[in-house]
Amino acid sequence: MNISKDLFGKIPDGQEVHIYTLSNRKGMKAKILNYGGMITQLWAPDRNGKYQDIVLGYDNMDGVLADRYYFGVVVGRYANRIAGGAFNLDGKQYKLARNDGDNHLHGGIKGFDKVVYKAEIVQREASPSLKLTYLSRDGEEGYPGNLSVSVYYTLAETNELSIEYAGTTDKQTVINLTNHMYFNLTADFEKDILKHELQINADKFTPIDAALIPTGELLSVKRTPLDFTKLTPIGSRIDEDYEQLKYARGYDHNFVLNKADTLSPAAKVYEPTSGRFLEVLTTKPGIQFYSGNFLDGKGKSKGSKIVKYRSGLCLEPQHFPDSPNKPDFPSTVLHPGRIYNSKTVYKFSTRK
Repeated sequence: MNISKDLFGKIPDGQEVHIYTLSNRKGMKAKILNYGGMITQLWAPDRNGKYQDIVLGYDNMDGVLADRYYFGVVVGRYANRIAGGAFNLDGKQYKLARNDGDNHLHGGIKGFDKVVYKAEIVQREASPSLKLTYLSRDGEEGYPGNLSVSVYYTLAETNELSIEYAGTTDKQTVINLTNHMYFNLTADFEKDILKHELQINADKFTPIDAALIPTGELLSVKRTPLDFTKLTPIGSRIDEDYEQLKYARGYDHNFVLNKADTLSPAAKVYEPTSGRFLEVLTTKPGIQFYSGNFLDGKGKSKGSKIVKYRSGLCLEPQHFPDSPNKPDFPSTVLHPGRIYNSKTVYKFSTRK
């Protein structure tokens, strides 16, 4: 596996942003910025062996800086939503930015998607990895503690892209990191993702209210449009008269994975025309499936193409949304002296 580095552009304060290309001998490659940890390109083969880019992204710095959709970025300190933009920890209330109505979303106004990371190429086991590091200062976006984070990207010869996250803090804080890639396995971003077939290894999900905040319940997916326990076309039930779908304008839900705290299967996606098959494995307890409902046709991606409604889908391994305010959900508290660790693997293959 090889990693190369090139200048991509600069942010307004003059800091340089570089693009790192991870490639293997088969022809798969991932292009990653040290701004936001953004994966701008991910090339995977179709059933005829043709490699094409299958993620939404940008090809210039203007597009990156204007991003409103979180294309391919690391989101944190807390991925997804925190109700009311506040939480209590160790007897103290912490107030965060309300950047999604009355709620806090993806780390706030300047989350981990909008920072320049220190980047280095490191040797880990048999392959080199791109390592990105960032120190989030105590009080940044309202969060407590100086939080030091590292993100490792590794591309294997088996056409697997792994992302590993690590973090330490000097004060109790909450943390929930993931990547916000939008996949379109047709490699044609003019097309929607409704014919993609999805399977999620989850018997339950966390229902939401009208503000997309979990109610705190765990409900069965059975006999609902959220039952993806078998490969099912995404568009087959997306417009059903079902309250959960109305709230989210489609799918934007956290699924409770059937797993232990080890690297385990979370989701599969099959695209019939190309034959591309994606498997997602993670150590996280949940995964957010988002069907691109808020892609509004007002932004532009690579090649100055309009970002169309439902032209990408997200599968975001995560802790549950609003866990800091839901004591029955798995804890997202990180204590001093302990290490936050998680890993996700995106494995690509094809079917006839």
